[in-house]
Amino acid sequence: MTSLSLAVVFDSAGTLLRTWRTAKDVRSGEIVPEVQTTVLTSESRDRVLTMLPLRPRAMMVEPAELLLSAYLLRHGCGFAVSCSTRPVSPDEVGAALYGDECARCGDMQDCIRAVWSCCREEPAVALNAGVIVNLAFPGIEFTVTTGGVPFPGAAEAVRGLEALGVDVYVASGDRIEKLLPMTRRLGVPDARVHGTATPPGKAAIVRRLREEYGRVLMVGDGENDVAAMREADLAVLSLQQPGKRSPLLLETAGRTITDLAEVVGIAAEVLADRTECV
Repeated sequence: MTSLSLAVVFDSAGTLLRTWRTAKDVRSGEIVPEVQTTVLTSESRDRVLTMLPLRPRAMMVEPAELLLSAYLLRHGCGFAVSCSTRPVSPDEVGAALYGDECARCGDMQDCIRAVWSCCREEPAVALNAGVIVNLAFPGIEFTVTTGGVPFPGAAEAVRGLEALGVDVYVASGDRIEKLLPMTRRLGVPDARVHGTATPPGKAAIVRRLREEYGRVLMVGDGENDVAAMREADLAVLSLQQPGKRSPLLLETAGRTITDLAEVVGIAAEVLADRTECV
């Protein structure tokens, strides 16, 4: 390691990938398009954003009235916590998820249809599905689907960083099997891609990299990136994804960008030691 060595860690959805997100309130039936799922989760201390290893095509042929919890149990589907506002245990999240008697496969199907209608013309789409469980019910409060495609210029930004001698990493709450096709298109080595990373997990990745590199930049766009941003030498908030940002995010960011190309310039400044990391 040298004092000028630098690593840049990117979140994926909303940062490297233009992402469409839809949530459905399974009790009211309301569909919420273009929702910031991390912000929705953070509105209650009892909400937990949970990613599920679902195959969208397989889900679409299930009976709409089938309980989602029954489907998950029948197929042995596990889960990964992507975002929560307080520490939660796998046991309490699992009890709320698998014991739910409200959410139906049709609720998830509605979310998948809504997202697919936005991005079906894209050449490659990373679709992810999950739920927001509410531990106060307990049970599933929202079904969630996201679909992402690389932002224009994402691959060029990665190449620009590599040309500077910067190592690029990805730390994301998305499942690794959904991430790799996209990160390979962008030119990020598989060994530097970390999937199903919770907010504490992202922070731990940044801490570990700080032991290997002179400086580490964290680039994110959501509440679940705040912990990692705080661990980085410089926190960069991307505003390229449409949507509001919380005051906490804006306060945490040392720099803001509206185009991924700006990260290359920021990295060049850091390597030249012309900017103060905060």
